[in-house]
Amino acid sequence: VQLQASGGGSVQAGGSLKLSCKASGIILSSFWSGQMGWYRQAPGKQRELVAEIRSGGSSNYQDSVKGRFTISRDNAKRMHYLQMNSLEPEDTAVYYCYVGANSRDYWGQGTQVTVSS
Repeated sequence: VQLQASGGGSVQAGGSLKLSCKASGIILSSFWSGQMGWYRQAPGKQRELVAEIRSGGSSNYQDSVKGRFTISRDNAKRMHYLQMNSLEPEDTAVYYCYVGANSRDYWGQGTQVTVSS
């Protein structure tokens, strides 16, 4: 299984970005039943959970992004997304997508998000 993350970039505070994560090499039923989400890691800090979405569609978010970020998934395309609005400089980090399936977690390569004030 391979995950390809994309959509990162540089924006000014208040701007928006949409991250995408495409899974390949995974059968649809495994993807459909899996939990997936996004973590981020800022320089000098530990990796932290940003948002995750379960197979039934329920989701949870880190408190600092609630109301600004929205996670979604498209099982048919084997993709999940993170819509990020009202970005703040504190959101600057490398964002990693993951998919939990087949009793393990798979990780993407990370995509840089930089928010300037």
